[in-house]
Amino acid sequence: MDWYSTYLLFILLCVSCIIMNFMRIFREKALLPPGPMPLPFIGNLLQINTRDIGRSLMKLKDKYGPVYSLYLGPRPGIVLCGYKAVKEALIDESEIFGDRGDYPVFLNFIGEHDLAFTNGERWKSLRRFSLQTLRNFGMGKRSLEERIQEEAHFLIDELKKTKGAPVDPTTYFASTVSNVICSIVFGSRFDYKDRRLLAITKSIYNNFLIMSSTWGTLYNMYPNLMEYVPGPHKKIKKYFNMIYDVSAESIKDHEQTLDPKNPRDYIDCFLIKIKEEKANPDTAFYAKSLARSIQNLLFGGTETVSTNLRYGFLVLMKYPEVAEKMQAEIDCVVGRNRFPCIADRNKMPYTEAAIHELIRFCDVLPVGLPRCTSKNIVFRGYTIPKGTHVTPLLASVHYDPSFYKEPHKFNPNNFLDEKGDFKKSDAHMPFGAGKRICIGEGLGRMELFLYFTSLLQNFTFKPVIPKEEIDLTPTGSGLGNVPPEYKCCIIPR
Repeated sequence: MDWYSTYLLFILLCVSCIIMNFMRIFREKALLPPGPMPLPFIGNLLQINTRDIGRSLMKLKDKYGPVYSLYLGPRPGIVLCGYKAVKEALIDESEIFGDRGDYPVFLNFIGEHDLAFTNGERWKSLRRFSLQTLRNFGMGKRSLEERIQEEAHFLIDELKKTKGAPVDPTTYFASTVSNVICSIVFGSRFDYKDRRLLAITKSIYNNFLIMSSTWGTLYNMYPNLMEYVPGPHKKIKKYFNMIYDVSAESIKDHEQTLDPKNPRDYIDCFLIKIKEEKANPDTAFYAKSLARSIQNLLFGGTETVSTNLRYGFLVLMKYPEVAEKMQAEIDCVVGRNRFPCIADRNKMPYTEAAIHELIRFCDVLPVGLPRCTSKNIVFRGYTIPKGTHVTPLLASVHYDPSFYKEPHKFNPNNFLDEKGDFKKSDAHMPFGAGKRICIGEGLGRMELFLYFTSLLQNFTFKPVIPKEEIDLTPTGSGLGNVPPEYKCCIIPR
């Protein structure tokens, strides 16, 4: 066979593959909701901005409606937009939409050994255990409130040392928030300069940046291909291993000092559970699941709240009148001689409304972690096959015009009624919804209230540039909305 025949055969083979892929796509899309037409192999890459996946999905919502199909890479999936669609799927049909979908930036490095990316009975066992253990060590109880207050005290002392000079608050917020979950997982907090805390916060922050960049989005869409492409995504494993090393060191110490009758923390409880279920071949409790679950708890318990604080204070510097009203309410209810506590929350409607609005407006996690249908379902007239990848667009919930009159404007009145009392909104899902709602929701909400109030009680945050020049546009939007880097002067009151 000469070169011309070989070349022609290759061309025919490529054309046949493309035709077969188009036929497969047409069969799949016949069942799914409307959406942009994907191309073989690359899916809908041309219809989205990989630097701002959240905004891209919002634009497609305007064209295709609240439920549409989308190929993030070669795989078919659907996107849920707006409060009604998200509620109907994740809450009303929580059993069917309750499985976790593939998310390679985590799954390829953690594997199906943890409490966030497993499914079935293993996930149920890990979730029940983690919820119960966290409650036993203070979640929702006064003891946890005291842990947060203690950490806020340490943070305030550190910020006073800056003496009002311009500083980047990123490390301060990450360290203090991480120490709260570390005290539950490891049994003790760390000094801000401790190598273990620095390793945890550095690895989480850097992975959050990568996962929220174009590289993270492309890795999620084409994980097999991206394994051969150089770029920042190649460092994800390195950063995960930094936490793994800290965890392995602590687990070893715990094994040597374990007293089954007096568990000290999450690790102790897990080690006891491993011994109890040693004879169970299907157990969810073993060494690797402990290490990977610690990864989940540290990542989830550090980055979401610390990023909300970092973004939130940037917003408050752009809108200082809101910060001033919060400070006036804090001074009236709490004063300056004691620390804010959770019991104050009901007496501080404006502050509570402003914090909820900061969380909504900053929208730190615009795209919820993916779900997967556990069985076939007819949803809004469309047959969604078992195993379909489901993307809940939380940004569309937080910017739903049927709940918020001017969703793109920062306005604490969104959470106040005519009398000035705080009012809840169903379209407020920063921790997700349904069966997979974050197990740390109670902890996160408590932290956000206590940190915002204690910091505003003690400091005024001043920008180093005119407030009109503050740009709130995120520098990356993938896993999360990454706030711009900034410096500010933290002035004692």
